[in-house]
Amino acid sequence: MPSLARTSVPLPAFIYLLCVLIPIAFQAGPIFMTTLRVVTLVMVIPLTINLLRGKYGRIILTDILFFMHLAWIGVALWVNNPDQALQQVGSVGVEFLGGYMIGRAYIRDAESFAALCRLLIVLVFSTIPFALYEAQTGRPIIVEYLRKIPGLTSVGIVTIEGRMGLERVQATFAHPIHFALFCSVAFSLTYVALEGMMSDAKRYIASFLILFTGLLGLSSGALLAMVMQIILIGWFTAFRNVPSRWWILVGFTAFAYVAIDLLSNRTPLRVFMSYATFSAHNAYWRGIIFDWGLANIIGSTEKGIQGNPIFGIGLGNWIRPHFMHSGSMDNFWLVVGVRYGLPGFFTLALGYLFVIARVMRRDFSNSVLLNQFRRAWVFTFLGLTFTLCTVHVWTNIYSFVTFMFGAGVWFITAEVTDAPQGVQEAETDHQRGPVFTRFARPGGRRADGPLTHARGALPLSSNRTTN
Repeated sequence: MPSLARTSVPLPAFIYLLCVLIPIAFQAGPIFMTTLRVVTLVMVIPLTINLLRGKYGRIILTDILFFMHLAWIGVALWVNNPDQALQQVGSVGVEFLGGYMIGRAYIRDAESFAALCRLLIVLVFSTIPFALYEAQTGRPIIVEYLRKIPGLTSVGIVTIEGRMGLERVQATFAHPIHFALFCSVAFSLTYVALEGMMSDAKRYIASFLILFTGLLGLSSGALLAMVMQIILIGWFTAFRNVPSRWWILVGFTAFAYVAIDLLSNRTPLRVFMSYATFSAHNAYWRGIIFDWGLANIIGSTEKGIQGNPIFGIGLGNWIRPHFMHSGSMDNFWLVVGVRYGLPGFFTLALGYLFVIARVMRRDFSNSVLLNQFRRAWVFTFLGLTFTLCTVHVWTNIYSFVTFMFGAGVWFITAEVTDAPQGVQEAETDHQRGPVFTRFARPGGRRADGPLTHARGALPLSSNRTTN
């Protein structure tokens, strides 16, 4: 059995993540290319062939829905923007599908998932000196130097008013929200997934630094993702001995929704937006964006909008109040529906929800390790689900989100093989604190071998936003 402590991320996934973090771009004739697009373009076809051949497990509903989503993007753009359809489908398609397929293909077991969690810590930590400098000066120096290299360029340098006496940090991403979102993804994957694989002190410090670094983006959207993760971690910690803890949370959430709907003169959605932003102005603005964006999809007699539920409006301007000069739409899910219509929205949303629901329902009670890996991934994506209602993502960070999503598909089919006696009771001990480590007890440090529990080895199968 391989050692989780010694396994590294597969090379293609490692190269992909470097391209996500280091945004190098260049002009290939009339086509604007990035190193990320090159990698995904080269990889997507052979990975798709291997997927169809069953090399990455059986094809699931999400695979089909995601290919249908990409196909519908092409149809919607051909109807609305035929002159831009080919280039747009090519760029968005390889970023979306390429990220998903690389995660789906190369993160397929506990060993590679643990290595991914460790690598994310390293990647976030590597940005800290540059982020601290930018928070004081407003200069993303990596982007500045990349843009000075002859023949190359990078993401644009974003100029946004600072908050709380600090400049908003974009680091190496297209927008500060993207940088903050990148950090937020690493939070639960450090604090929850690596419990017992790092000392508690190192894990607490790493989690705090990731949280702190993400906050330098000064983004309410990313802050929401991390707050959601902290709430879920806290709920689990407080009720870990209650088997029905998640159903209780669902019931409590439903009760709170109904109570707000009855007692407030605002809708629960508007109340949520008011607490998910840094200011009442942003909350009011997001409410208008949601109302008018939805009207652009389904139509509104009151607003005089016909609606475009089938093909959306493509890359055209959406109808909005006359005082809204900016076309920024701070809601990823809404943007998908407005641009590509309801078929584009539902093929993406249903594929997304299918995997999350299936992973949440998996029973890993015989494996403490798989349980906490699964829990960390679910916490991450539950936080992201709400965050994507308040921000828009594109280019590298969009591809990264699909990569991390694909990196969790293996949980659907992961199996614990012939668990020895003692692993069942490991969960009870785990509830009192981490009792498994790569160092055997009481026999001292292991030079190699599997992650070891105190009672024995754990068996494993293999556009701009203002938020």
